[in-house]
Amino acid sequence: MVGLAGAAVNGLLGFVLTVVIVRGLGPAGSGAMFTAIGVVTILGAVCCAGADTALVWALPRRRTGADGDAARLLPVALLPVLLLTGVLAVLGELAVDHLAPVLFEGADGPALLRLAFVALPVTAAMTVLLAAVRAVRPVVAVVGIQYVLVPLARPALVAATVAAGAGVVAGFGAWLLPIALAVVAAAVLLVRPLGLSAGVRLRPTTTDWRAFWGFALPRAASAAIDASSMWVGVLLTSALAGATDAGVFSAVGRYALAGLLVMQGLRVAVAPQLSRLLGQGRTVDAALVYRRVTVVVIILSWPAYLLLAVFAPGFLSLFGHEFAAGATPLAVLAGAMMVNSGVGIVQTMLLMSGNSRRHLYATLVGLALTVGLGVLLIPDHGALGAAYAWAAGIVVENLLAAAAARAVIGEPLLTRSSGWAALGAGGAGVVAVASALLAGRGVPGLALALAMLAVAVAALLLDRRVRGAVRAAVTMLRPRPA
Repeated sequence: MVGLAGAAVNGLLGFVLTVVIVRGLGPAGSGAMFTAIGVVTILGAVCCAGADTALVWALPRRRTGADGDAARLLPVALLPVLLLTGVLAVLGELAVDHLAPVLFEGADGPALLRLAFVALPVTAAMTVLLAAVRAVRPVVAVVGIQYVLVPLARPALVAATVAAGAGVVAGFGAWLLPIALAVVAAAVLLVRPLGLSAGVRLRPTTTDWRAFWGFALPRAASAAIDASSMWVGVLLTSALAGATDAGVFSAVGRYALAGLLVMQGLRVAVAPQLSRLLGQGRTVDAALVYRRVTVVVIILSWPAYLLLAVFAPGFLSLFGHEFAAGATPLAVLAGAMMVNSGVGIVQTMLLMSGNSRRHLYATLVGLALTVGLGVLLIPDHGALGAAYAWAAGIVVENLLAAAAARAVIGEPLLTRSSGWAALGAGGAGVVAVASALLAGRGVPGLALALAMLAVAVAALLLDRRVRGAVRAAVTMLRPRPA
């Protein structure tokens, strides 16, 4: 629940930040700032080289505290990442005058790019340290920093620079400042659980290095593919069908990815638990956690994707009438994302079992399918062809990951409870279709569907069994004395 709430707050504050940047800096300034943000975000994620996921996998399997061996993994994770980002930052600074004209228009480009490269090591350090916090602290700690502190500080600081009349470079500096605050906060939160204040040994062994990076490097490749999955389709569409179709596909893709916030919020809390259980050989308990999370993901995600599919014209009208051609592609991607969310956090399960190589294989197959079908379909079908290609890659990647996780865990991951959850969530599709027939697939039909679903949820709460399940969930969430 904390993870879900954090994901919702993060999404809302991200929208607020976008509004502040666009309205405060105008089209040209906001375009330059978003480009600079993209440079930091993409390079920072790639340069982590899978070390963040490796910490979430490895730390729950280690002993914490002054007499533990968990703290030894911090230098194993941090030193190579800081070295890589430091070298890249120096090379980037030397090449700024050549790179800036390619990425930016206007005189602010070199200054923005220099600032981005300077911030790169700090950004990577934040990602790695927050992963460590996620592994050894209650979920509220990482959610408080990553999903509340940083996204709350950014629009406030950027708005202050805009109000002061500062330019885009100062605004980008304001966007970067919370990263340093997050590094300090994460470091403080790690001192006690890792025994850093008690003189714990930080000298890793050869086995520590080998095991950690043996997991991290395959994950680095799959993480880069995951981060660029939608952008591959955008670039292919732009090259093979033109900028208009690429713009439509980009808008559609943003809607499709927004529905995954539920799964991302749950993954933050559950991943360390799964690693700990699997490290202890408790595969039955790990599978039970997985199945329960999958039920929640289906119940919360499927209605949203069914609404996206049925009322695609209404959702896309918020971007303008020129995006109406994206209605069918959005419906296609909504179906693919239902498969993605229907198998739950299967990729997290596979990674937390230590099988980053199998996860990479599934990711590579999905990417190859996306690119191959994109080359075949996009020239004749534009954004719709890109949607079919990406949908095929998503479905095949998730089915391969599910099969691999089932083989590794040795326990059934999808049971009758998942089927009942899918059937119940599918009722939202019936409501959506009925509302579309009555009021159309635009905004009025969507409003009618949401009102009918609200009435249906209220009616469900009249059932004694449903109320009992809700009370049980609330009781489970309450802290209990040790």
